[in-house]
Amino acid sequence: MIVKNLVDDFGFQLLAGKDGLNNEVRGAYSCDLLSWVMSHTNDSDAWITVQTHLNIIAVASLLNLSCIIIPEGIEVDSDTITKADEEGIPVLSTELNSYKIFTKFYEAGIR
Repeated sequence: MIVKNLVDDFGFQLLAGKDGLNNEVRGAYSCDLLSWVMSHTNDSDAWITVQTHLNIIAVASLLNLSCIIIPEGIEVDSDTITKADEEGIPVLSTELNSYKIFTKFYEAGIR
């Protein structure tokens, strides 16, 4: 699966990082503590977080994450959007909560 499938098939909204729409999604991880994310995610994971500040882009770039998914319609800082576009890190938004996002991943065969 690629990030574009999350937009097309799951109905997630692309907020930034369109250059990364072809990034491969191999898994999903949800956590809001950046240091924990840095020690527990895998390459090409989609990261679900309620954090919206600039540091999420740095973490996603450093760890080669496929995208960042912001749940529950949380508004993302404009500086974060700008930096995500510069770095080519897709930032997606959805009204779904983390549990429902994981349900979609599971139904699509992503474990």
